[in-house]
Amino acid sequence: MRIIFDLDGTLVDTAPDIRACANATLADEGFGPITRDQAVAFIGNGARAFVTRLELAAAGSSEPQRLERMHARFLARYETAHALTRPFPGVEAALQALRTTGWSIGLCTNKPIAPARALLTHLGWDGRFDHVWGAGMLPVMKPDPAPLHAVIDALGGGPAIYVGDSEVDAATAQAANVPFALFTRGYRKSEPEAIAHHHAFDDYATLPDAARALLQVPG
Repeated sequence: MRIIFDLDGTLVDTAPDIRACANATLADEGFGPITRDQAVAFIGNGARAFVTRLELAAAGSSEPQRLERMHARFLARYETAHALTRPFPGVEAALQALRTTGWSIGLCTNKPIAPARALLTHLGWDGRFDHVWGAGMLPVMKPDPAPLHAVIDALGGGPAIYVGDSEVDAATAQAANVPFALFTRGYRKSEPEAIAHHHAFDDYATLPDAARALLQVPG
């Protein structure tokens, strides 16, 4: 039994730290801050896409040199931006329940791999996942299915479930032909019914039973 998770917006609420990095980067360029809602709206498709959206919102245009400068400064801050990040309620208990009932657990995120591993260490989650994939480990990112396939293969192959919070995650699971469980309290841009999924949930206490049902595993 294999279950793979997205990270930002699925297991942890990273929006406060991402917003803080964004606002410091904007201040470097003489721009005003963004709101949490704006930060959430810009999340998805990786750090470069986030900074591209950030620059356009602040400046109304994109300048290659400014974008590169902002991207580099954002990444430098993002590497260790953990102080405000918290797991969503029930996540740690759900991960433990899955582990003790025999699930292999993977992570597949568009967060660059170095900040992803640094965040896991900060949370005390080193060793919590059997395989961790982050941006930079392959030439492509989600919604390309290759990252998710890579994690499934690293977990031994076979049937798997992907758990995420966004349209990008749903498209990744669909492209990989993997059942998708949608966490509805994350960073999605659309209503849950507009996002393709096999199961939707807002309480992690329900996930272990739902995962078994999705893979038709006896209770």
